[in-house]
Amino acid sequence: MKSKKKIKIIDLFAGIGGIRLCFEQAFKGNVECVFTSEIDKFAIQTYIANFGDENIYGDITKIDEKDIPEHDILLAGFPCQPFSQAGLKKGFKDTRGTLFFDIERVLLAKKPKAFLLENVKQLKGHDKGNTLKVILEHLKNAGYKTYVQVLAAKDFGVPQNRERIYIVGFLDNNVDFHFPEPIKKETKVGSILEKNPDKKYTISDKLWEGHQRRKAMHKSKGNGFGYGLVNADSSYTNTISARYYKDGSEILVEQKGKNPRKLTPREAARLQGFPEDYNISAVSDNQLYKQFGNSVCVPVIEKIAEKIKESLEMTSLHNEILAKVQ
Repeated sequence: MKSKKKIKIIDLFAGIGGIRLCFEQAFKGNVECVFTSEIDKFAIQTYIANFGDENIYGDITKIDEKDIPEHDILLAGFPCQPFSQAGLKKGFKDTRGTLFFDIERVLLAKKPKAFLLENVKQLKGHDKGNTLKVILEHLKNAGYKTYVQVLAAKDFGVPQNRERIYIVGFLDNNVDFHFPEPIKKETKVGSILEKNPDKKYTISDKLWEGHQRRKAMHKSKGNGFGYGLVNADSSYTNTISARYYKDGSEILVEQKGKNPRKLTPREAARLQGFPEDYNISAVSDNQLYKQFGNSVCVPVIEKIAEKIKESLEMTSLHNEILAKVQ
């Protein structure tokens, strides 16, 4: 790991490249993405606008694992709908849930040094914990020492209440890994808001009335469902989801003297911790909302990537010393 040789990564279920971006930042550019798999044509357009069009392939289920290049680290934010609170929680009964096994066959065939998997927090408790147990058993049988942790975006300087489960694994079972500690930095929604957003993001009277009616109905039933309203002084927002484009109800921004507004796409990018120079010009606003809702919180995964880098470097150094002694 001391040499300047680039770390080779593959990016599965890549979306718009959020996890890749984190590793590029954490490894200070000393990574080479040798294979990317994504099926959504609009996500691919945003991905290409930011990373170029090299080594991009389609549906992982149709790709033979033998055709995937050798690599050091496998990255995968595998589809979360089967385990999501918002979905039907079918887990492995849903075909998207079985996409984990496409990750497994790549790990078995290529044996990368490490991997990072990301999913919704609900994976932890799905089917009374059995789904996660099956996943971890398969990873262990593939030869990997695994670590699991739920981390929240708001604990890493991002004003969003977003919890996700992260599974990190190492082929060398002597690796010592620890997830990053929360940075304990105060967050404010104002840090991501634009000064003069276009008036097109202000919601209509009809939509606002509908939101208020639904919230009142839920309140009368004794639950807290309904729109989420924030302002610049709010500590954080609700979780942005892929359905945000529909009505924006989970995150509405207060405006003096007028109806609330939706986040702009740039604000959605900031809410996920994407840098200002991340290109959002390739697709429509609606596609961008879906893409950022489906993506990852960059500062959280960048910190995990830094810890993975440290662990690999320490193990490499340890192995070098052992080799010299022997």
